[in-house]
This record gives sequence, C-alpha cells and structure tokens, in this order.
Amino acid sequence: MSKAKGKKPQRSGSNVFANFDQQQIQEFKEAFTIIDQDRDGFISEKDLKDMWASLGVIKDDSFLSEMMKEATGPLNFTMFLTFMGDKLQNTDSDDTLVSAFLTIDSENTGLIPKTQFTNALTQLGDRFSKEEIAQMYDVAPMKGDSVDWKRFIKLIKYGGDFEEEA
Repeated sequence: MSKAKGKKPQRSGSNVFANFDQQQIQEFKEAFTIIDQDRDGFISEKDLKDMWASLGVIKDDSFLSEMMKEATGPLNFTMFLTFMGDKLQNTDSDDTLVSAFLTIDSENTGLIPKTQFTNALTQLGDRFSKEEIAQMYDVAPMKGDSVDWKRFIKLIKYGGDFEEEA
C-alpha cells in the first residue's frame, strides 16, 4: 500500500483520545467548555465571537469564518481534540525550537529578557505584530522580566501549564 507524497495519515476519531494523557484531555475539555459559550456541545462562529468578546477582542465575521474552515466538520469535543492534536503535531521539532531560542540565548541560561525577546520577534524571521507579541506574553512562562524559553517550548509543543523545573 503506497502513500501519496505529502499526505498525512488520517486518524480515526475514536482513537483520538489515545493521543493524549488524562491531564491533557481534561485541559482541552476545560478549553472547549470555555469556547462553547452556548453550551450546546458544539463550537460555532457565534461561540468564537462571544469567546473573543469575553477577552475584550472584537473579531469580524470573515476572521471567524476562516477559523471555522480549519475544522473538517461540526466542531464537537472529539473534533476539537483531533484539531488540537493536529495543531500540536504541526509544530517544529524540539531540537529546532531549542536551536531557535539558543540564537537569542547564546549562553543557554534558559531565560531571555523581555526587551531582547521582543526585539527578536519584531526584527527577525516572520515578524510579529504588537498584538501578536501581547498575546504571546499573556501565555509565555516568565521568570521576573524574562521569558523562560525551556518551559515555553513545552507549552508550545504539548500544551498545558508546566511548573518550574527545580
């Protein structure tokens, strides 16, 4: 049986729960519940609009439509979990992310001062907007005024909140 070049194997919806541990599933369930504003068991454009508004952000209908187009069907919890799994799998490898952060943290301290990190994000590679940077700092693990990039990699790759390492 040959695979078409560039095609990823499709996961079975019933097997999606096997791709995550119980803690991750619980965290995704909490996120799903927050997004499912009308509590009907499905995420709709209206749910997304209401969720963004609850965060003080107004998104237009075309933005919301584009978000919904990323799902391959009605967005119930199983589809949401499949979607999130795909998103997490499509990140760069740990080694690639470590190498990228080491270009900024050349002494491998595990910390990058916020001003230095902001400069890198606005001047190197795919430049971040001020809004994207603010959103990133809302979730980035910080130690004082520095980004703890080793914990940040875990957040990017695996989701969830990781405690500081000893």
